[in-house]
Amino acid sequence: MQKKLPLLDSLTAAHPGRRGMPAQISEHALLPHVRPAIVMLLLFTVLTGVIYPLAMTGVAQIAFPAAANGSLQVKNNTVVGSELIGQAFSSERYFRPRPSATTAPDPRDASKSVGAPYNAANSAGSNLGPLSKALQDRVVESVQAIQRSSGASGVPADAVTTSASGLDPDISPANALQQVRRIAKARKLPEDRVRQLVTNAIDMPAMGFVGEPHINVLQLNLALDAVPSS
Repeated sequence: MQKKLPLLDSLTAAHPGRRGMPAQISEHALLPHVRPAIVMLLLFTVLTGVIYPLAMTGVAQIAFPAAANGSLQVKNNTVVGSELIGQAFSSERYFRPRPSATTAPDPRDASKSVGAPYNAANSAGSNLGPLSKALQDRVVESVQAIQRSSGASGVPADAVTTSASGLDPDISPANALQQVRRIAKARKLPEDRVRQLVTNAIDMPAMGFVGEPHINVLQLNLALDAVPSS
């Protein structure tokens, strides 16, 4: 019975004097060994690159359509934002988010950057340390401005500090409550009515202990717009 030779032996049998150094490897000898690798590459490319993403997209669209499409918020058939990404509100009539340190290219000099709060294309923190004079000056200025508008002596920390992303969509209940006086005055609403909106908008920690109570600023402002001014 003929003994089976290993691949290298079978390729060099015709050249016994050059064992281990085949002069030429024919494609017919390589094909049985290359074919499985090619088949597996194509199989997993289709499986993980096409079938799996389409399946997950389909499941998400059926089970969580709002979240799968960006948790968009709609007003009068117009998308006004996402509950996942904060946006700047500067009007006295709206609740304001926490400060944002995001930037954008300077229109006059592209090599420089300028402040652009809640620029979703450039998520970043300020990278300023606690000894930074620029940070200290900004916080002091913010505290004084909030105290003037709210009449309160204490100011919540998230009202004067930026988040790591610069795009935080939420604020603390304390931050929202200290804005009630300003908004009620601007909209000519009873403070109790605005305060009730804040209370209704509080999201409690998941499972009662994961995270902190928080309020989504965009959702709160949409609820505020739904209240007719007196």
